[in-house]
Amino acid sequence: MVMSSFAKTPNPPYYAVIFVSKRTKGDNGYGKMSDKMVELASKQNGFLGVESARDEGLGVTVSYWDSLESIKSWKEHMTHKIAQERGKKEWYESYSLRVCKVERDSFFEM
Repeated sequence: MVMSSFAKTPNPPYYAVIFVSKRTKGDNGYGKMSDKMVELASKQNGFLGVESARDEGLGVTVSYWDSLESIKSWKEHMTHKIAQERGKKEWYESYSLRVCKVERDSFFEM
């Protein structure tokens, strides 16, 4: 399993977009586009951070945002829309997307 570092989010409230996916076989340009999406999202107004983990069967990516408006703007970003369409056609067998308001958070590190 591969996981990036924890996102450094502000004190709540803020929003989390939880994207859970089951990939198709092969890369088919997915890795490059995934890196591009993280880079592009990080430049969007309201972006707070991202955490991601994937094993052979399931991937989970959680992006954090300051508002529902920021999430909507990202969803409608032209390059992100292209990636969404390619995802439906080429990269995902299935996926779910959930938008949540974070009311409380805590962090532990040994």
